[in-house]
Amino acid sequence: MSALAKVPCTIVTGFLGAGKTTLVRHVLENADGRRLAVIVNEFGDVGIDGEILKSCGIESCTEDSIVELSNGCICCTVADDFVPALKALLDRPNPPEHIVIETSGLALPKPLVKAFNWPEIASRVTVDGVIAVVDGAAVAAGRFADDPEAIARQRAEDSSLDHDNPLEEVFEDQLLCADLVVMNKADLMSAAERRDVVGQIGKTLPKAVKVVEVQNGKVALAVLLGMGAAAESDLANRPSHHDLEGEHDHDDFDTFIIDLPSLAQPQALVDRIANATGQHDILRIKGFADIAGKPMRLLVQGVGARIQHQFDRAWRADEPRQGRLVVIGEKGFDKEAIRALILG
Repeated sequence: MSALAKVPCTIVTGFLGAGKTTLVRHVLENADGRRLAVIVNEFGDVGIDGEILKSCGIESCTEDSIVELSNGCICCTVADDFVPALKALLDRPNPPEHIVIETSGLALPKPLVKAFNWPEIASRVTVDGVIAVVDGAAVAAGRFADDPEAIARQRAEDSSLDHDNPLEEVFEDQLLCADLVVMNKADLMSAAERRDVVGQIGKTLPKAVKVVEVQNGKVALAVLLGMGAAAESDLANRPSHHDLEGEHDHDDFDTFIIDLPSLAQPQALVDRIANATGQHDILRIKGFADIAGKPMRLLVQGVGARIQHQFDRAWRADEPRQGRLVVIGEKGFDKEAIRALILG
């Protein structure tokens, strides 16, 4: 079967809070009648990202076309979760015309691209393109802009530093596998910062890979879909820090859930989250809250000191008005102290 006869799949990768779900939602909202399906990978036990997408109410992408994989990182559960989920979508009487795959923030994209060569799916799907979404404001603040030469000097001077920064490795692997880099949150940066971040990203990227500067994940579908990259046949040009490893794990990261009581108003919760983030090594917070007397569910998303909240949809009659947050951080962070700060 030729590549043109295969169902194209777009892999959306990017670090925690970069704006992957916002970009995927933008794709769904501008599908223009094209039948789309989404496979979304969660890190943790609460399907927050899937819930955000399902609340779009888009005719071309019904709720049963959004598949959540929450049993661990998608690149580690290919055989058990990803391949069966992909086959189930393809076997539908009216299969999708394009599949968008949103990885977790901790996923390495290359193992997922490799999975498209598995015999069960190789003749039916192709990786149309890998899109790396970057939080431009975070990179401008230096969170993932480490100077390799400075790191090498520091490692040479300190014998305890015998391994790479795992966060930087994840970030670089996502860039190295990309066909397009979306530098999101450009509106939070000055022109000088945007030029600097594009320059920093460019040091990792092959020259052929372009960086587009956007806000709120708004990129024309003509740019995002239809690349025809066939990335599964181009693995040699997508190097990874983990190429010599049989598999990888995420022992550097941890996650837990906070059940929230009904709240009188949003700002108190936002202030407590900001306080907890300032005191502890929290990478990402996302979830929902119930505001007493309000028919709408409050969506909460936090990256570093930036906490965003908005009412995203009405509570359904068949669901409990239960607020929950997923908190993601580096291994060893103080879960009980964070829980106490957020619950007040």
